[in-house]
Amino acid sequence: MSQDLKRLNKYLSEAGYCSRRAADRLIEAGRVTINDVVPEMGTKVAPGDIVKVDGEIIGARKQDFVYLAFNKPVGIVCTTDTRVEKDNIIDYINYPKRIFPIGRLDKPSEGLILLTDDGDIVNKILRASNNHDKEYIVTVDQPISQTFIERMAGGIYLEELDKHTNKCEVKKIDTYTFSIILTQGLNRQIRRMCEYLNYEVQTLKRIRIMNIELDVPVGKYRELTKKEFDTLSELISDSDKTYKEEQEEKSRRNRR
Repeated sequence: MSQDLKRLNKYLSEAGYCSRRAADRLIEAGRVTINDVVPEMGTKVAPGDIVKVDGEIIGARKQDFVYLAFNKPVGIVCTTDTRVEKDNIIDYINYPKRIFPIGRLDKPSEGLILLTDDGDIVNKILRASNNHDKEYIVTVDQPISQTFIERMAGGIYLEELDKHTNKCEVKKIDTYTFSIILTQGLNRQIRRMCEYLNYEVQTLKRIRIMNIELDVPVGKYRELTKKEFDTLSELISDSDKTYKEEQEEKSRRNRR
């Protein structure tokens, strides 16, 4: 019987309602019920249980998942909470099925973001840090020096986040423009890195996420091709490991 139990956040993710992180937030907010009872964090769902979000019954896993590549305009917010943000990505796209973005792209930024109703792939992509490279084109407010390129590429300590950025690939395109490929997803990472070096970002566009490239006009979307999806699945295959398994593997490597 215990094998049939499933953590509530995983249930919502596999049902295609939202990612596990978003599910945790819904559970904490008391918006999720099991058999009309508000559960505690970590509660498991048993066969036959009725799960609801805001009173809406969430059924079993679907098979006809949607995978979209969207060129987000400046000013659109990457949130599924349509009650809070007027200019949110869900209302803007107005897709006929419930979908949600994979990761984020800041409101003043534009470019590629993936959306889906497959919560399971969201978790795999967000966990696939080693392969999850994202490429951006950035313009700044003053001429780009070689020192700027080297400092950006070498990694910068961001005091407000208490984190050091990983080494990354940075190339100068012209006087005010450069490209950068990141494998991290720190909050406002590129803008913070530039600010540290006394540069201000004027425009920021994401042009690639792993094997998916931006090729649609601003404000438009398209479905991923089968070839794109198959390659994406290969890139994130290692992220089938749970977080606990990843930590145990790291611990074993450190003991060697």
